[in-house]
Amino acid sequence: MGLATDGGLLLPESIPMVSAGELRSWARLSYPELAFKVMSLFITDIKAEDLKRLVKRSYAAFDHPEITPVVKKDGIYVLELFHGPTLAFKDVALQFLGNVFEYLLLEGDRKMNILGATSGDTGSAAIYGVRGKKNINIFILHPYKRVSPIQELQMTTVTDANVFNVAIKGTFDDGQAIVKAIFNDLPFKETHALGAINSINWARVLAQIVYYFYAYCRVREETDRKEISFAVPTGNFGDIFAGYIARRMMGKGFHRLVLATNENNILTRFINAGDYSIGKVVPTVSPSMDIQVASNFERYLYYFYNEDAERVREAMKAFSKSGHLKFTEEEHEVVRRDFVSRSVDQPTTLKTIRSFYEETGYILDPHTAVGVRAGLDLREPDVPMVCLATAHPAKFGEAVFQALGREPELPPRLQGLGEREARCEVLEADTDIIKDYLHKNAVC
Repeated sequence: MGLATDGGLLLPESIPMVSAGELRSWARLSYPELAFKVMSLFITDIKAEDLKRLVKRSYAAFDHPEITPVVKKDGIYVLELFHGPTLAFKDVALQFLGNVFEYLLLEGDRKMNILGATSGDTGSAAIYGVRGKKNINIFILHPYKRVSPIQELQMTTVTDANVFNVAIKGTFDDGQAIVKAIFNDLPFKETHALGAINSINWARVLAQIVYYFYAYCRVREETDRKEISFAVPTGNFGDIFAGYIARRMMGKGFHRLVLATNENNILTRFINAGDYSIGKVVPTVSPSMDIQVASNFERYLYYFYNEDAERVREAMKAFSKSGHLKFTEEEHEVVRRDFVSRSVDQPTTLKTIRSFYEETGYILDPHTAVGVRAGLDLREPDVPMVCLATAHPAKFGEAVFQALGREPELPPRLQGLGEREARCEVLEADTDIIKDYLHKNAVC
């Protein structure tokens, strides 16, 4: 359901702990086997055999046998999360979520209209996760001409009858605000059976927890190190929040969580200076991170405030009015124990793509380059650093061209996109206009 009925975000009642013995027993599991083990700790309303089948089907669409392979480059480990249908890390969660949605809807003879906003990759991954599925229509808002050309084509060239692409004349934050406003209109939400596929949906976060365990097992096996650090490029706080939950489940094992941002650095300012305040969205070569309001941040606040939901509610209410949150020095110390952070500007991002290629022959996409730069800057001696590679470089050919003077080779999944039929509505960034469009096209 995404947002809870009170407008907040859903979390599990408790976080299960994984014992050292369990972790050792998981060390050589395949990705689908590990996903079943991790998800089973949270999912109690789907039969085990059905869950195994859903997991297996979800990852059959990936073009690498390991699903999320870990490769060593220039003294760091790169966790490749881009081997799914849309070549972005969002596929890891959204292929699973699409299958779960269809399973639950058919089991209960129900229908759903999925509404989401995207800064680039979530939209196409969500669309590919539910295209053609029964009892589901999907409506995805993206900022008009503010996503990469390939990201746009990956969405708009999916012309299945249950897919509706909407380009809004505004920013991603505008789209996210519209989605939240519509979900907060409870009568409209219930009448139109709205569901969420953005990272406000807890199941998205759950599916992403798995690859932290997978990478930990692979790197520990190679290095025999009991502690490993992770560098995560993020704008919406969802991917790194999955890492935060994985660390809480494991107890020990994660040395550092490095949060990497571009110039849209509200999260870095929060971690480094205790300043969580909205700034102006700056367009960059890493557009999926061009975000000022991190929708998953309030999930972290729940644990930060010692699981005091009322305090979170008060904080988010104050933030919606003032655009900033204040923290004491003692509170800031807690944050710095949980994360370290680095903001990487556009020139440095492009320089990192170039230098990493010159040293390793490996091409980074601009988002991954942000994470790699932060990871290299903040790694510590004798602690392996895993950098999350969130997208295939071919999805951001213009940025790669700026860095290397040539575009990366297009993988088969991206070839011929520009020649396909496309369908998209361009609408004003207005909640009532979007609600009217959804009402007219919803599955009933």
